[in-house]
Amino acid sequence: MDNLTHSLAGAVLGQMGLKKKTGLGMATLIIAANIPDIDAAATLLDGVQHLAIRRGITHGPIAMLLLPLLLTGIMIGFDRWQTRRGRRPANRLPIHKGWLLALAYIGCLSHPALDWLNSYGIRLLEPFSSQWFYGDSIFIIDIWIWVALIAGFWMSRRREKKGADRWQRPAWISFAAVCAYIFANGLITGKAEAETKRQLTELAADAGSAELMQRRQALVVANPLPLQFWKREILWRDDSAYGSGAFVLFNGLTLGDEHKIAGNSAFLESEVARSSKDGAAFLFWSRMPVVTAVGARVTVRDQRFMDPLVGDRFTVRANVRKDRLEDARP
Repeated sequence: MDNLTHSLAGAVLGQMGLKKKTGLGMATLIIAANIPDIDAAATLLDGVQHLAIRRGITHGPIAMLLLPLLLTGIMIGFDRWQTRRGRRPANRLPIHKGWLLALAYIGCLSHPALDWLNSYGIRLLEPFSSQWFYGDSIFIIDIWIWVALIAGFWMSRRREKKGADRWQRPAWISFAAVCAYIFANGLITGKAEAETKRQLTELAADAGSAELMQRRQALVVANPLPLQFWKREILWRDDSAYGSGAFVLFNGLTLGDEHKIAGNSAFLESEVARSSKDGAAFLFWSRMPVVTAVGARVTVRDQRFMDPLVGDRFTVRANVRKDRLEDARP
């Protein structure tokens, strides 16, 4: 998810009452909710090599163990530094090391929990496994989550400033609403994917047992859309073809035309990975690669990000030796 969402999640957790457990509680929650994104420095690399680095080791179990410890040490050091210089705010609560560490873990763990929800992917087990995980439920920037979290934080903070009882209640309601929204979107995605697999199987039933078997094993992704949480962009592929469609809650599924996958696509992917670091990084990250070749020029994109508005940010191109192309003809 975007960093505003992560920051708001940390802030709402604080307004739920956690910030009162220790001095620097709110700051710790917000920083911890963002700290796994230190791998964003990888975007400074040329090309698309950052795709193979992002959402990896800094989002895995070792990072989830060590980053909160590091942050806790920094926050304790900061509090002591302010005290020595006479700049520690008089109204700040005393530091409770145990609670400070607990809040660092809560904030830090909220980050991969949110990142998992979209279709971009996250390697939750890195460095023990490089497997990508996908929730396919929430768009990477969700305005409705922003609205719920901002409203909960603002109303809670306003009540707190007025000295009202139960000032935490709006934050709790906001938290519950976001959880319910995420759960509902998960159900929509599940319904969209199940309906897609059912229609693909029915369409392939008359085409023969081989195609029917492929369609039963097809990868289906119900890609969330911005703003319109009740809709999904449907993407599917098997070993021989790929296609797309649209799903609207209560209106059902519409599948578009399918496109054949060239018999030498797997070979071309391996050639692209072999010929360039960008190609290797892209194919390591890509979930649904689409390969096209014009002469010796090979282009690889990902079905999830083929919208013209995305441009070439999720595209790699490489030249493949002509003699290798001749050998790869199906």
